[in-house]
Amino acid sequence: MSIERARAQLARFGLEGRIQEFSVSSATVELAAEALGCKPSHIAKTLSFAVEDGCVLVVAAGDARVDNAKFKAFFGTKARMLPAAEVEGLVGHGVGGVCPFGVNEGVRVYLDESLRRFEVVYPAAGTAASAVRLTLPELEAASGSLGWVDLCKGWQEAEG
Repeated sequence: MSIERARAQLARFGLEGRIQEFSVSSATVELAAEALGCKPSHIAKTLSFAVEDGCVLVVAAGDARVDNAKFKAFFGTKARMLPAAEVEGLVGHGVGGVCPFGVNEGVRVYLDESLRRFEVVYPAAGTAASAVRLTLPELEAASGSLGWVDLCKGWQEAEG
């Protein structure tokens, strides 16, 4: 089960107790913010993209949008989200629960600069009815991120 994979990875950092499971869907930024009682910008959405040598995950603030020009400059290819039917097989988590924890081998994770304005963020935890409360250093460590990137737009004008 996807949440168990996320839980196992978070346990390596002593963070598994932070997972929250809901009786309602948290599959979108808006639904997750409602379930958690926080602003949508604090949701750390995990976006899955196809690149020439596989797929990458970009974890960004809930109010950020991928800037296609920045994406192409960094990855050398057009930003193309994985088709919904392929996400679970390629990433290891289904749509609505995609997170950077317990992903399939070879999936690369990057954290977007849009998250840096927050002390705490809430990524999913492997299902469409879960989240985990993490500080940025905890997210960075537990996600196995390859680093911080500047791939999004729209958040600079938004309030935290």
